[in-house]
Amino acid sequence: MLEWILFAVCALLLFAAMVSFTGAVIGAIRFGFVMNSMHAAGIGDTFGILCLVVCLILSIGPGLNMMKLLVILVFLWFNSPVSTHFLIQVEYFTNKELYRFSDRIAGSKTNETASGEEK
Repeated sequence: MLEWILFAVCALLLFAAMVSFTGAVIGAIRFGFVMNSMHAAGIGDTFGILCLVVCLILSIGPGLNMMKLLVILVFLWFNSPVSTHFLIQVEYFTNKELYRFSDRIAGSKTNETASGEEK
């Protein structure tokens, strides 16, 4: 009976990882702006990796391989957000046309009147 419960949990984790990776790919393709695409890909990738590695850990059981997978999980959880942040910073500092994509940078009237009153 315990094996069937473990199988069901692993199947649910694999399904969640698949949905997360699919959402990351769709978000990366669908969003037109690079920073939005990177944000969608980074969030989906991080959650998908968590679900996938936890599923593998549950399926193989305790041992040396579980420790290796935990080290891989920690490495990927530190590496993925940092690399995404670095790529977004590169876009921010090198894109001369960034003001076209953001009202805050362009200084439009919507940001100046945040409280609803015109100054």
